[in-house]
Amino acid sequence: QVQLVESGGGLVQSGGSLRLSCAVSGRPFGDYAMGWFRQAPGKEREFVAVISWSEGNIYYADYAASVKGRFTISGDNAKNTVYLQVNRPNPEDTAVYYCAASKLGAKRPTLSYEYDYWGQGTQVTVSS
Repeated sequence: QVQLVESGGGLVQSGGSLRLSCAVSGRPFGDYAMGWFRQAPGKEREFVAVISWSEGNIYYADYAASVKGRFTISGDNAKNTVYLQVNRPNPEDTAVYYCAASKLGAKRPTLSYEYDYWGQGTQVTVSS
């Protein structure tokens, strides 16, 4: 059984930065595609970023258009932890951020139903 625990959320000023963490237990995160999603009040959960690994520890990442160039997804094998670096956030980035793991791996899925495991979420609030 894979368990995901997010941390690092909080209040941040517009234009600032913060780093979200997703600690993975039960399996190495490299066995999955690891994604970040977010859900704002009254809105549906939306894709933010996804990362997957191939042989030789080469990784591939995809991003939602709204965050590309500002957010960066990465992983630390030694800590079995996936990160989302949030740079230059704006109030529209305010949401609960969720980490998720998908068995689809190299497909790097962007739809929530394609993910098998979810964390409990961490709140990110961006003030203007």
